[in-house]
Amino acid sequence: MSENEIENLSFEEAMRELEAVVGQLERGDVPLDQSIALYERGAKLKARCEAKLKEAEEKVASITLDGSGQPTGTTPVKDL
Repeated sequence: MSENEIENLSFEEAMRELEAVVGQLERGDVPLDQSIALYERGAKLKARCEAKLKEAEEKVASITLDGSGQPTGTTPVKDL
């Protein structure tokens, strides 16, 4: 999976991929070279998950309630 493909993954897709990578590394049944490649891929997937979580946090933080309890400030966050 290329870096561009990772950047296009949803949070859930990236998390599933990351869990698969971690599972392979934890089993310890892959050669060293493949382990290094998996670790690098996992780092990129982790960064993608963190970025998507930050975007979601920013969106939630931008939502406020008016006097009647209705949400205001619900402008969409770019690329979320």
